[in-house]
Amino acid sequence: MNKHITSLIFGASLALAGISAASAGTLEDVKAKGFVQCGVNPSLIGFGIADEKGEWSGIDVDFCRAVASAIFNDPTKVKFSPLNAKERFTALQSGEVDLLSRNTTWTMSRDSSLGLMFVGVTYYDGQGFMVRKSLGVSSALELSGAKVCTQTGTTTELNLADYFRSHNMPYEVVAFEKNEEVLQAYEAGRCDAYTTDASGLYAERLKLTNPDDHMILPEIISKEPLGPAVRQGDDKWFTLVKWTYFALINAEELGLTKANIDEKKSSDNPEIKRFVGAEGDFGTPIGLTSDWAYRIVKNVGNYGEIFDANVGPSTKLGIARGLNNLWSKGGIQYAPPIR
Repeated sequence: MNKHITSLIFGASLALAGISAASAGTLEDVKAKGFVQCGVNPSLIGFGIADEKGEWSGIDVDFCRAVASAIFNDPTKVKFSPLNAKERFTALQSGEVDLLSRNTTWTMSRDSSLGLMFVGVTYYDGQGFMVRKSLGVSSALELSGAKVCTQTGTTTELNLADYFRSHNMPYEVVAFEKNEEVLQAYEAGRCDAYTTDASGLYAERLKLTNPDDHMILPEIISKEPLGPAVRQGDDKWFTLVKWTYFALINAEELGLTKANIDEKKSSDNPEIKRFVGAEGDFGTPIGLTSDWAYRIVKNVGNYGEIFDANVGPSTKLGIARGLNNLWSKGGIQYAPPIR
C-alpha cells in the first residue's frame, strides 16, 4: 500500500472519529468541562499570537472568546491550542479542539472530504508575494526563475504552482512546515520571494530585522476566504458557532458596541430588542440563554471593533477594511438577520 493511499485512509478514519465525537454533543461537552478548546495560530500577528506573558491576541483569538462569551458570559472560558498548518485539521478531526479558528482558507475539499464545516468568513484575503527591494522587481510577473519560500501543507503551495504554471514561468519552491522556518529562510536569503496570504505578509514583514527593506508586490493571485471550522456531524454546535459570527456582523450593522450595548438594551428598535434578548427567544434553539448575542458584544465587541483592534489602520499592520467592511459600506461582510 503506497503512502498516498495510507494517508487517505488515515485521514478518513480521523474524520469519521471526529463525526462520532461531534454527534455526542460538542456543546454539552464544552459546558461540562467549563471552557472552549480552540485551535489557533501561535505566531501570526493580528490573527493569533501569544506574548511573552502568555497573553493571546488576534482576530481568530477574539472569535474564540466570542463563542465562550455566548456560552458562559465569560471571554476567559477558553483554552488555546497552538497549531501549525500541518496539525490543525487532525486536531479538529480527532476532537483535540472543539473549534479551529486559525487563518484557514475555506475550500471545497476541506469542506467535504476532511469532515469539516466552515461557519463563515471572518477575513477575506488573497495570496501575495514579498520581496527585498534590492531585488529590483515591482511585479510578481518578474519572478520567473525565482526561488520562493512558503509553508507546506497549505493552499498557498498549491496556488503558487498554479500561478507560475499558468504564466509559463519556471520557479523553485523552498517549503517548510512552520511559519517561523519560512521567515527565517527568507531573511537568510535562501529564496528570492516569500508567499502567503497578504495579511500574513504584512504581519511577517514586521518580524524582519529591517522591515523597510522589503515590499509586498501588488498582485493578489488567489481567493483566500479565512474562517473558523468545526467537525461535521454536530448541527447544534455548528449553528451556535455560525451565529456567533453572524452576531458580530449584525452588531456592527446595528451600531452596537462594547461601550453602548447596555444603553441600547432599552432601545425600541425591534432588531435591537431581538438581538439583546428583550423580545423573542433566539437562545433556546441553540442551547443558550436569550441574551447570548448581548453577551458577545458586551465582552468582545462587534466585528468592526475586533478588526480595528487587531489589524486595522491604527495597528502596526495598518490594514484597511476593504472587502472586510460591511456590505452597506462597500465591503462584502453580510449576515442573515436574527428574527
